[in-house]
Amino acid sequence: MNKGKLYLIPTTLGDTAETTDVIPLKVNELINKIDEYIVENEKSARHYLKKIGIKKPLQEIILHPLNQHTQAQEISSYLNSIQQGKDIGVISEAGCPGVADPGADVVKLAHEKNIDVIPLVGPSSILLSLMASGFNGQNFAFNGYLPKERGERIKKIKELEMLVYKRKQTQMFIETPYRNMHLLEDILNACENKTRLCIACDITLPTEFIKTKSVFDWKKQLPDINKRPTIFLIYQ
Repeated sequence: MNKGKLYLIPTTLGDTAETTDVIPLKVNELINKIDEYIVENEKSARHYLKKIGIKKPLQEIILHPLNQHTQAQEISSYLNSIQQGKDIGVISEAGCPGVADPGADVVKLAHEKNIDVIPLVGPSSILLSLMASGFNGQNFAFNGYLPKERGERIKKIKELEMLVYKRKQTQMFIETPYRNMHLLEDILNACENKTRLCIACDITLPTEFIKTKSVFDWKKQLPDINKRPTIFLIYQ
């Protein structure tokens, strides 16, 4: 019996009006062939599958939860159906599975089990923000979340700024949306006035905001990015 495949299914970066604006038709076709998924959040996964046009009743869909509480042996058991010839999909909370996402653990295990992994095209806030920033797209680093403690956070920002000038490397990072303004204030306080900062907020949504300015110019007027998904990028 041939093994099934593990499909990495992209989702929208927010509750867009039309999923077809950012999700290819092939994804819609695929979800109507798969009835078993590994998902970061069961409720939002059902909402997404319904919105993108799944035809099967949702109660017939098998969802395996993948979060910080999921044990390694559970993840391994999620792939049992693939060994029996069945395809399975992985759905992230937002964007592309496996990128700043626990789906990477599933993909790692799939490779160890010699399972074919098929990534599907979809929106990535990391790449879209880099594309729109005007910064170096050949040498960049995504650093995820910075330290929560303010002193450590400011120290980290200064370290990243040093890498910008030393390596000519774009530095990217994020924060929990309700702490965005605190992070922005720390960036403006820690970085040189000449350093450029791109703020990419609500990417692909109707409220999308993407601007690149020097730290000096950002200090003149702060954008309202509180509680809005945002990526910060700095460069020389």
